[in-house]
Amino acid sequence: MAETELHILIVYASQSGHAQSLADAVERGAWAEGGEVRKLHGTLAGIDDLLWCRALVIVTPENFGYMAGAVKDFFDRTFEPAQGRVSNLPYALIVRAGNDGTFARAAVERIARGYPLKPVAEPISWVGESEAPIAACEELGQLLVAGLMLGIFGARVSC
Repeated sequence: MAETELHILIVYASQSGHAQSLADAVERGAWAEGGEVRKLHGTLAGIDDLLWCRALVIVTPENFGYMAGAVKDFFDRTFEPAQGRVSNLPYALIVRAGNDGTFARAAVERIARGYPLKPVAEPISWVGESEAPIAACEELGQLLVAGLMLGIFGARVSC
């Protein structure tokens, strides 16, 4: 696979900066392995970005037991245009949780099944003050690029 096909789209929302630090960590890991990354706030990412990528990472805080509104906005704007054009796009989910992230995770996973997106890693949840999820997010970025290089995630887009 050509290096130019190692496209990772990171769609995130963050008010406190915690979720953005997780998105930044994924970006660092992907760049370290030679991936090309677009990291965009959920209100700025669109269908062209989704069709460009070969793997998607959703990073959201848990807001009132749900995903951030900006991430939901991304899903709302891209769902219909993606139908029939995105199939089994590899994706991963990261939740910065104030509680346990269960409902935010379930909401994203339910929407992802409708595209359909294909989960390629267990969701990462950051609860509390431990910095361990930062390293896990860097590793996720590396994993996604390696998986794309090796062709183990499968096909996804028709234009």
